[in-house]
Amino acid sequence: MKKFFKWSGIVLLMLILSLFLAVFLRQDIKFDAPYPNVVASTDSAVIARGKSLVFGPAHCANCHSSPEMEKDVLNGTDVPLSGGRVFDLPIGLLYAKNLTPDATGIGSMTDGEIARSLRFGVSRDGNALFDFMPFHNTSDEDLSAIISYLRSQPSFSRAIPENQMNLLGRFVKAFLLKPVGPDGPVAVSVTRDTTAEYGKYLANSVANCKGCHTNRDLMTGAYTGEDYAGGLKFDMPSDSGTFSLTTPNLTPDKTGRLFGWSQQQFIDRFRKGPLVPGSHMPWGPFSRMSDDELKAIYKFLKTVKPVSNPVKIGLVKEG
Repeated sequence: MKKFFKWSGIVLLMLILSLFLAVFLRQDIKFDAPYPNVVASTDSAVIARGKSLVFGPAHCANCHSSPEMEKDVLNGTDVPLSGGRVFDLPIGLLYAKNLTPDATGIGSMTDGEIARSLRFGVSRDGNALFDFMPFHNTSDEDLSAIISYLRSQPSFSRAIPENQMNLLGRFVKAFLLKPVGPDGPVAVSVTRDTTAEYGKYLANSVANCKGCHTNRDLMTGAYTGEDYAGGLKFDMPSDSGTFSLTTPNLTPDKTGRLFGWSQQQFIDRFRKGPLVPGSHMPWGPFSRMSDDELKAIYKFLKTVKPVSNPVKIGLVKEG
């Protein structure tokens, strides 16, 4: 019996060591993905379109501005996209990168490398990126406009630390993290109007409404809930304890946050800014969207599958 336990212990130890070794060896897995046929332009109209996307529905400033400029972002003003924000997640610390054309930012990246990272979730060195950006299905025209604006910004020197993954994060990176690409053919361009079709494009492929208003696994980014039914919980530690904020249901069900809202009420809400303390909604950038863009999103949300999922609005004390 002693020999059995002895050998069982040895086998278990070897399995554990093998797992740790596999995790270590799989931290630099390379993935292949094509480089989109997208190039930056110096045309002023293209750059202006890119700026309207970057500081509007794409809300790049919410993650890629420096933490000290949070108030400016909330007010919907232009800020340098110099990065530096840190996201403390169950898998470790993730740092938003510098997107200015400085050498510490995107200055040494080609247009194709930037476009590939946004569309296919593969970094310039071939690693998979965590799926927190919604640009997999963004049209070639809009992707070109975004990159054109990023190229046109003033350079801002800010070296950003590498992500600091904990043991769980290293396990996720080794075995679960894979690139996420388009879910079908990507349009060369899209018609900008007030239709539900354009609203779907904005909500899913630019503004990332689905990314927050659909429950998902914060370790891998994988969706676990019904589209737009809310339920994604953000924990916010504070000196007085931990509070949580859960994203509301945006489906046209009677338990949805928008049930009974008119189109004008929807537009007016985006002009008011944050009303719920601690809201993760990028109200500043979204307040810069045009009435037509908001009309299109409103019409699209009216077409999604109704899901019964009552969500309490506001901060909730945990424990």
